[in-house]
Amino acid sequence: MAYVIGDNCVACGTCISECPVEAISEGDIYSINPDVCTECGTCASVCPSEAITLG
Repeated sequence: MAYVIGDNCVACGTCISECPVEAISEGDIYSINPDVCTECGTCASVCPSEAITLG
């Protein structure tokens, strides 16, 4: 089960540089590709708005 980014994402970009497999895409609200996500949790641990949770 991959991590997901919720509506409270502020598109700050913090998570993108932390993802070791480049599973996160930019947008008004960022998104995580579930086929690429390895469920490491790094993105969730650095998200300042706590918008990333385990799907």
